[in-house]
Amino acid sequence: MQLFEAMMEDCELMDLTSAPDGEGGFLNKRTPGAPFKAAVKLDSSTLAKIAEKDGVESLYTITTGKKSVLKNGFVFRRKKDEDPHDAFMVTSDGTDNQAPDVSTLDLRQVSAKKWRIPNNELQE
Repeated sequence: MQLFEAMMEDCELMDLTSAPDGEGGFLNKRTPGAPFKAAVKLDSSTLAKIAEKDGVESLYTITTGKKSVLKNGFVFRRKKDEDPHDAFMVTSDGTDNQAPDVSTLDLRQVSAKKWRIPNNELQE
């Protein structure tokens, strides 16, 4: 087992669905979707800390297996987080950063930011 595999936690995508609101508009709801494993690490580099002081949100590096392709804009939760509104929003594309096919490492990485699922979007 590789070290990054030992750091992986249970996560789940939060699927976005839309339904009519009965008044000519629509409502968005987020429901638990596909499960996957990921290592979630806060970027604590000096450059990240400087950017954070300038108002840039905290950035995270998300490491998954190659079969878990996270796309820009995807929202997911760590299952261990107690608040159902706590989530992460992916800010890069999972096809851009992965181990080469000739490598024995089964990983790909994306960046993400902390995000709160709005009350009106969380499926009860």
